[in-house]
Formats: sequence, structure tokens, C-alpha cells
Amino acid sequence: MQMYIWSLARLKDLKSAYETLQQMVALALSGKVYINSNSKGRLYSSKLDIPIPVNDQLSSHKLGLDETEDTVALSMDTCTRNIKQSVTLNMGIGETSFEVGMMNKFQTMPIMKVLRWAFRDVMLACARTQNGELAEQLMLQMQNLGFQPSSHIYNCFIRAVVSERGFSIGIDLLKTMQQKKLKPYDSTLGTLSSECSKALELDYAEALLDHITKFPIMRPFNAFLAACDTMDQPERAVKMLAKMKQLKLQHDIRTYELLFSLFANVNAPYEEGNMLSQVDSAKRINAIEKDMAKNGVQHSHVSIKNLLKALGAEGMVKELIQYLHVAENLFLHRDINFGAPIYNIVLHSLVKAKESDTAIEIFKNMKLYGLSPNAATYHIMIDCCSIIRCFKSACALVSMMVRHGFYPETLTYTVLIKVLLECEDFDEALNLLNQASSEGIQLDLLLYNTILRQACRKGRIDVIEFIIEQMHQQKIQPDPSTCNFVFTGYVDRGFHNTAVEALQVLSMRMLSEEEDTLQEKRTVFEDLIITEDSEPESKILQFFQDSDEILAVALLNLRWCAILGFPVSWSPDQSQWARRLSANYNTRERTTRTI
Repeated sequence: MQMYIWSLARLKDLKSAYETLQQMVALALSGKVYINSNSKGRLYSSKLDIPIPVNDQLSSHKLGLDETEDTVALSMDTCTRNIKQSVTLNMGIGETSFEVGMMNKFQTMPIMKVLRWAFRDVMLACARTQNGELAEQLMLQMQNLGFQPSSHIYNCFIRAVVSERGFSIGIDLLKTMQQKKLKPYDSTLGTLSSECSKALELDYAEALLDHITKFPIMRPFNAFLAACDTMDQPERAVKMLAKMKQLKLQHDIRTYELLFSLFANVNAPYEEGNMLSQVDSAKRINAIEKDMAKNGVQHSHVSIKNLLKALGAEGMVKELIQYLHVAENLFLHRDINFGAPIYNIVLHSLVKAKESDTAIEIFKNMKLYGLSPNAATYHIMIDCCSIIRCFKSACALVSMMVRHGFYPETLTYTVLIKVLLECEDFDEALNLLNQASSEGIQLDLLLYNTILRQACRKGRIDVIEFIIEQMHQQKIQPDPSTCNFVFTGYVDRGFHNTAVEALQVLSMRMLSEEEDTLQEKRTVFEDLIITEDSEPESKILQFFQDSDEILAVALLNLRWCAILGFPVSWSPDQSQWARRLSANYNTRERTTRTI
């Protein structure tokens, strides 16, 4: 029976393995079986000296693909209850005395050794299938039977439960193993480190990987590199790469995909590439590709994408086109998935670099190769029309986009309005904004900031005030960019007091658009704004570290206004500036409806 359980566990038929194990436990505790020393571990009946057959119905019952996890779990729970009831009746003892006396009464019996093997096999299957629920049931039952879980059981148990319960339970179990002087396997440390990396707990993940010394696998190391990429901490990745080299780990394609994402772009986000950073970027890319060639690894879609993104971020247009041709040679004629995603990266970078002619040529080649643009492709090319200042071409692209089944959305109107603004046609841009609203398009902050940016550049205070009031009417909260455009627009025209008043109102609206919520925030943040001490700045800056940029900028703006001597009002709608904008907006709306 134990060999049968082993076979089922190897086949990952957990339901049958678990039910067979429970039958084995019930038979063993009934006192009707024993171990014959010549039987090589097979179960024998005390009444009949023949091997106990496995129930035909049980052995033939497999876990069907159409059975849900809930059904399986319910069946297992029912089986467990029935066995416990059977054991209690047959033994003539209560459950409590059963649990307490089990180790003393049965621990020395040979059958217990076979049961340990059976529990071990099923627990290993739980680890392989990451079935934490069943693993917890097995661990509880082993404790009830008086078994002391071995190092192998603990290792399997950790690998089974961490995917469902999170890394913290795995850390606690490792501490328990340490107290019992049990050593975790490298595979266990790797699995737990991967879960820590997924949770972006880099300290835990790194500490666990530092204890791996033999037979390492790439997966947990790649998971750590991916977490470093997500957290934008390439310096931590460098240290881990040194560890991987020490362990003589050979990089796989996933590693190289992450290396391009982590290191191919030298500059931090939002920084422009320059000659020095471009030289460093080229050296890094060359070094990574040489290592790929040495290990016989070819580019994948993801590695090429990450490489193209890095080149675009550095503004390396020539190299960008070269590697696009590399991608075409690798994937164009033999991979049906090659297409819009790769070209979109290149087109976006070219438009950002204002290389409109090259972008148009690449777009034409894309269609020539028979590759279908997607909605993102059309939006990039409409944005390209803002460089050449041709609204007619933008409309032609919209028509083409609709013919291919992509209907206008918020981003479509955003890029169309951007084209009109580059042509300095503010009236038509506002008409298009009204059209989008009337068609039920959800107007968002990006769209409004697009208009505010150009209105600020051109000194159109009337447009700025109209947009700000419409945002307020739509309950769309401003962000730091909104504040910057409005404040700069007033200052450039010499309206300094109005600029500070507007900044204060918008900063309050960044905190909340609701009066009641603002009063609640007043009790929390007012002292940080109006106190004369220098300590509040450090407390406010802490919000940046907590990734609450909106709150931090709003409080800094309000504190700056207070330092300048402007009284802080927690009722922004009562500001003269806010009331004037509201009155002008309502007058314009009434006039528009009359016309």
C-alpha cells in the first residue's frame, strides 16, 4: 500500500494518494494489521496472512480534470472525518486520549515506520503541486499521531504552503527548524526567496539566497533580479550577480532579459540621455551580448524589447534602428507573434526624439511587411502629427484606425487635441474637448494637463482658468504638474499674488475635493503647514519615501504659501480666485447653450 501511495504521489494524484493514506492510517490504528519482516514492508492482516488489497473503487478513482478544487477539498475533509470517527469507535477512546496516548502506544510499532514513509511521499507531492491546504492537514494529522516531523517533511511543507500563505509563514517555519536543529534544503531556501522577491522584500530574499551553497537553480536568483528591476535598485542586482558568478551559475535567457532592463539604460528615470551616458550604455549592451554569445543564448522577444526600450530612453536613434533590423531578421519571417509591440517601442522612442520622418518610414515598412498596427500604434502616429503640425494627417489616421476596428477613446482625443494645440488652435481644441465629453468619453487628468501645458507656454490665462474650473466641476483632482502649469502661467504674466492664491487652492484640492474630508485632514496636517519650526519639512519629505508624492507636494506647497505670509484657508472654494473662475465658467456655459 505504501508503494501504491508512492506511485500516486509521483503521478501527482493527490486525492487518491491522500484517501489511500487515510485508509492505511485507519487500518494501522485498528490493530488488525502488522508488518511481516519478510514482506519488505507490505501490510498484512492479523486474520488472513495475505496482503491487504486496496479498495477497487478507491484505486480506480482518479482526480478528473473537470473536478474543482473545492470538490476535491470537500471530499478529503469528509474522508478525514469518517476515518477519525472510525478510529475513535474502533479504539474505544476519545479523540483527546487518542492524541495524547498515540506516541506511547504506537510509536515503536513497525507500521509507524511505513506510515512515515507514506506521509513523506504525500507531503512531497503537496510541495510539487503547491497544495498548501492538504499539506497543513497532513502536518496536523502527523502531530496527532505523535510523529516528529523530519527535516524532509518540514522542507516539503514550507514549499507547499508559501505560495498560498505568503513568505512570512515560511520564515516562521525556518525559525522552528532552526530551533529543532533541522537544516533547510537549498530548494526550500530558493522557493522561499522567490516568494520574498515577489513581495518585494529584498532583504529577506537576499539573506536566503546567501545561504544557498550547493546545487543552486536560476529561478530564485532571477526572481530577485526582477524585484530589483521593479524597485529600481540595480546596485543590489550587481551584488547578486557577483554571488551568481561565485556559484558558477550559467545565465539563462530570463537572466539576460533582466540584465538589459536593469543595466542597458544608464540614466535614472526622467533623465535625458547624453553623450557620456550613451557611451556607457553601448558598452554595457556589448558586454551583455558577448556573454549571451559565450553561453549560446539567442535574443527573445522580451530581451529585444528591453534592449530597444533602453536605447530609446538614451535617445540612441541610430542604434535603435539597427536593433530593430536585428529583431526583424530574428523574428519577422518565423514568428507570428512578432509585430506591433516591437514596432510600438521604436515608434514611441522616435516620436519622443522628434524623429518624425524616420517614424513615418518605419510605420510604412510595418504595413508593407503585412503587420497589423494596434490601437497603441495609431495613437503614437497621431502624436507624431503634432511634430509635423498636420491635423489633417491625424484625422486620416483616426479614420484608418476606425476601419481596423479601433474606436476613439480618451487617449485618442488627447493626442488629437495635442496636435491642435501645437497648431495653436485653442478654440478648436476646446471644441474637440466638448465633443469628447458629449460622446461620453471619460475625460482624465492627462488630457487636461496636455491643454494646460500648452496654454502655459503660450500665455493663454483664459484657457488655463476654463480648464481648471472644468476639472473642478468634473471632480478631477489636480496633481503637481497641474500646479506647475497654472502657477508658471500666472507668474510669466506678472500675476504673482494670483499665482500663490491659485497654488494654495489647487494644493488643497490635491488633498481632497470634498469639504468634509479637508476638515478631517486639517486636524492632522495643519501644524505641519503653519508651525515656525524647521522640523516639519523633514516629516513632510517622509511622505516621498512612502511613495505618497501627491500628499507631500501639496503640504510643501501650502507650507511655502504660509511662509510667504498668505493665510491658509481650508475652504478653497471660498477663495476669491475660485469664485471668479466658477462665475466665469457658468457664464460661458450659459452663453454656449444659448448659441
